[in-house]
Amino acid sequence: MTSDPIFRRGAKAVLDPSRPYATLFEEEVDGTGALLPTAAVFLTNRECPFRCVMCDLWVNTLDEPLGPGFIPRQIAAALASLPPVRQVKLYNAGSFFDPQAIPPADDDEIARMVGACDRVIVESHPAFLSGVHAERCVRFRDRIGGALEVAVGLETAHEGVLARLNKHMTLESFRRAADFLAGHDIALRVFILLRPPFMSEDEGVEWACRSIDVAADCGATACSVIPTRGGEQPRLRSLEQAIEYGLTAHDASRVRVFADVWGVSRFYDCACSPARAARLREMNRTQRIPAPITCSCAA
Repeated sequence: MTSDPIFRRGAKAVLDPSRPYATLFEEEVDGTGALLPTAAVFLTNRECPFRCVMCDLWVNTLDEPLGPGFIPRQIAAALASLPPVRQVKLYNAGSFFDPQAIPPADDDEIARMVGACDRVIVESHPAFLSGVHAERCVRFRDRIGGALEVAVGLETAHEGVLARLNKHMTLESFRRAADFLAGHDIALRVFILLRPPFMSEDEGVEWACRSIDVAADCGATACSVIPTRGGEQPRLRSLEQAIEYGLTAHDASRVRVFADVWGVSRFYDCACSPARAARLREMNRTQRIPAPITCSCAA
């Protein structure tokens, strides 16, 4: 029997290639403090080729690439189901500029569909921000009506742990991607993991804070701290500490720091957890630190 974790995974979800596997409406604060109505569209497409050890996004992916036309139909279905938005996130559990994930033939139609938005946010591995893939990124920037922002999963600035995540990237390749985006007037958003594999709780907080600093130094205008799912999950108090640090150490007009609270209830670990989750949402909306939660069960 093979020891490869790919063969020990459970079954994937059954997905409709004409519809995104999830869509949500949210309000996200911009650098001026205004709340922007935002669509987050989680596109159904081929599984990412980088099988990171901590990733669970493969569950909502397909085994084969989609032909042209499916992704625009997914975006149309998503936008039709939501109120009008000024910002759209097109997340695909991988890299938007991976031709095996998002067919390049769809770029013009996608750009037309989101052309009225002030900002379009896509995600990409650094490997797809160089060479011909980088050219595609710049062409897509030129086709949309608003600003383009690319989200890159730094995950952690701890070089040893980053190497063990099987992400096929380094701090140097992350910095090169950040420099490319800055040089082409494309905003950078960074995903950071709170307590990735191979870290203790305290190390998870420390390196989330250090990673926010690295992202800010590389010109990120937004950082999203994501508590790692599965295994030994981080505590909500640890997520609060990381966000509090980011909001204290950095000017929100230059870099906004968000807690990823999608599915946050899975991290509830005591009676104060719902209040902590509400506090995290308030920090997301205001980029300010509200009064702390007083709880007898807090460490």
